[in-house]
Amino acid sequence: MLDYRRVSENGRPPGAPDGDDEVLLTTEEVTAILNVNLRTLYRLLKHKQIPVLRVGRQWRFRRGEIDVWLRQRRPPGERKRILVVDDEMSVRDMVAKALTQARYNVDTAVDGASAIDRLHGTSYDLLITDLKMPGMDGLAVIREARRLDAALAIVIITGASTEASAIEACNLGVHGYLTKPFGFHRIVSVAARAMGVPGPTQPGVE
Repeated sequence: MLDYRRVSENGRPPGAPDGDDEVLLTTEEVTAILNVNLRTLYRLLKHKQIPVLRVGRQWRFRRGEIDVWLRQRRPPGERKRILVVDDEMSVRDMVAKALTQARYNVDTAVDGASAIDRLHGTSYDLLITDLKMPGMDGLAVIREARRLDAALAIVIITGASTEASAIEACNLGVHGYLTKPFGFHRIVSVAARAMGVPGPTQPGVE
């Protein structure tokens, strides 16, 4: 349902608590995310088919609400989209290949900064990220992903499931982990479980 609540210039309803848990998008940013033109967006607004806020004389959109709206409007049978983040090319390519063969749409990122750029521009069903990466590590990626979409399914890649960073990641609400080394079947099985969809049925998947 269309939300016509007015918000102040800082992007929050009057009296609302401060915080960065709600990212507000412009009409240009929303058209890019939805891959539609302004005419289509205005039609959605006219028929009250998309959640929106009024900021002064301008429309603004909460990123979290847009992500939920996108998932709810997913046509039956449309492939789920997954982001794979790992600085090791061999691991990144292996995970991406396994998920692509399982008929998911897969994007990849070589580091944390690239991953966050993708998360800001695309709505994903699952994030799979390595924890140990140079520069921005996997925990930073997870925190930003959670800020953008609290409901996003997350799987971590780690060399040891008992390491402190893995425990902290679990405290952030991840849905599964891949402990190196792992094979194709394990990747697909863990991803499917995290997203709540049927997994592979081949013997020996786990």
